[in-house]
Amino acid sequence: MDTDMKKTEKTEKTPEGAVSRALFIQATQALGTVLAFEFPADAVLSRHFRDNRELGHRDRGFIAETVYAVLRRLRWLRRLAGDKATPRELLLAWFARGEGWPMRNFEGLASATEREWIEKLKAVSLGEATLAERADLPDWLAERLLRSFDEEGVLALAQGLNRPAPLDLRANVLKIDRDTLLARLREDRIGAEPGALSPQAVRLAGKPALQKHPLFLDGSFEVQDEGSQLLGLLVQPKRGELVVDFCAGAGGKTLQLGAMMRSTGRLYAFDVSEKRLAKLKPRMARAGLSNVHPVLIAHENDAKVKRLAGKADRVLVDAPCTGLGTLRRNPDLKWRQSPAAVDEMVAKQGAILAAAARLVRPGGRLVYATCSLLAEENDAVVDAFLAAHPAFRPVSAQEVLDKQGVTLATGERLRLLPHVHDTDGFFAAVMERVAGA
Repeated sequence: MDTDMKKTEKTEKTPEGAVSRALFIQATQALGTVLAFEFPADAVLSRHFRDNRELGHRDRGFIAETVYAVLRRLRWLRRLAGDKATPRELLLAWFARGEGWPMRNFEGLASATEREWIEKLKAVSLGEATLAERADLPDWLAERLLRSFDEEGVLALAQGLNRPAPLDLRANVLKIDRDTLLARLREDRIGAEPGALSPQAVRLAGKPALQKHPLFLDGSFEVQDEGSQLLGLLVQPKRGELVVDFCAGAGGKTLQLGAMMRSTGRLYAFDVSEKRLAKLKPRMARAGLSNVHPVLIAHENDAKVKRLAGKADRVLVDAPCTGLGTLRRNPDLKWRQSPAAVDEMVAKQGAILAAAARLVRPGGRLVYATCSLLAEENDAVVDAFLAAHPAFRPVSAQEVLDKQGVTLATGERLRLLPHVHDTDGFFAAVMERVAGA
């Protein structure tokens, strides 16, 4: 049994107070819908909160945190409560063993029969566990991770992934510097510290609601994981350049690149989703960017893409992936992904990278990135690309970051891990098209 699990089972902490029956029912309903795994957990919770507008900020926080806690430790909880445990039973098991609630907290919440079951559950001692069980991962994922880590490494990674992610902000360098942003946040009694890695990052002590903060409304900052910010630094766009964000999504990295370009040059934001690009437009306006051009494409070989062949100074391919590096934020992904989904992603990633590479001018830079932890989505894709495209050569990610004041012993390719760097899991490779090739 892993150390984290031993701590969970032996430490009894007294919660602030028992939860109301109504709130428990709300949490059960939300968890039940999430566990169908038909839609992402964050989308399910957003829908639940829209349908139950009477829930206050604190109640919503309790429901979300509880659902995510169960998702993180689902395998352990099912070993305790049974593979066929209902959402209600899983919640009771989490409060009894995960949160260490005393029996008095279940009075009025659980029936007499349930309380008897909970008392037995508190005394259950689990036998020997497999690596996947100890790591709270599906078997296939633990096996894949063993290709890159030893058993101890997989457990350390899993424990990092099972902790909630901190809240990071990125200072919009077009409008504010990090020190000024820090000072302003502290004036408003928001606990904040400079990020350890990115010179644009601010890490908050808690998770305050920031949507109505004046500095958010005027575009002075965006919420962005510190690891994600390093991808923009690897692209290192300059004023007046032609830059392409090939898989822009809702545009978090696009906004960072535009600010680093000081809203000069041309920055194309390609994506296959009209809905995602629509979300980018108001964010561009808030950030004060006039150099961003959102472009809806049908696929990576769209004619709109081909028009830029050989013209781009820099191209970022933040490729669609399994997202397994984001399990701190999206713990449901480990239960929703599959080996078949990985294979499908790898084929898509190779095709997208090859298409994006055609845009890079001689001497230009290509950055391939994912938020996956799997070697087949990362190194294998880059290695295959370089073998098939001799016009591109690898560039040291560590050297690119070092020139921008970021000291990080990452080697040629960037690898960020939650338990080591306290960021989401990211991979990135920097390549350059050889001039004259």
